[in-house]
Amino acid sequence: MKKSILTILLLFVFTPIFAHYIWIETTPIGTLNNEHSIKIRFGEYTHGVIEKVNGKSFSSVKDFSVWVIAPNGTKTALQVTPQLNYYKAVFTPTEKGTYTIALDNKKMNVLDFTKYNYTIFKPQYHAKAKVIVGDVVANQKETNSDSIEIVDISKTPFTQNSKVILKVLYKGKPLAKNEVSIFVQDGWTKKATTNKNGEITFKLPFKTTYTLETTFEEKTPGKFKGKDYKLIWHCATYCINL
Repeated sequence: MKKSILTILLLFVFTPIFAHYIWIETTPIGTLNNEHSIKIRFGEYTHGVIEKVNGKSFSSVKDFSVWVIAPNGTKTALQVTPQLNYYKAVFTPTEKGTYTIALDNKKMNVLDFTKYNYTIFKPQYHAKAKVIVGDVVANQKETNSDSIEIVDISKTPFTQNSKVILKVLYKGKPLAKNEVSIFVQDGWTKKATTNKNGEITFKLPFKTTYTLETTFEEKTPGKFKGKDYKLIWHCATYCINL
């Protein structure tokens, strides 16, 4: 599995989409009854590559849905508006607690990478972020029961040097021994591997934005939009903005 994922990343020169990922960027602390903005970006944060909304790369992944889940469990779809290099969405917190923001894209076209010594596959993305209103910090809601996701189970708000605890789930169950990449600007990258409970723990040494990515190959053939594929390439991301 690791070799196959590496193959995808090495194909960046031919297919930028698979060195790229989608992430949700937002301020982690919200204010009750005040409008809160989020940005949906596509690119490679660690290399400073952020695609423009009207570019070919972003256009290939724009068929997504995004929503917010309030502390009481209410799920609300968010409308997005295109900006120069991100899609913007807003919501207004009406109660204190932890809000989960999630994006899903399972509508991307099947790709044939056999000429690059890979396979024919169906890619899909899932991205998340968290907003805390008030003093109570709760676990993020689970939002992707039929694919991969990162769930934040940290006990305190994020500050520099604070501890982060994340759990990777695949179809609702902990995904053990799966690699997670932690990206910061200027090429700073750290690799972590989930434990038997699907969890990773790390600290935030810099006051900056962190993007995280984890992937998984589901080697089950199928058909999408009339095209056969050999496997599904699942990608989940999470963003921490200090």
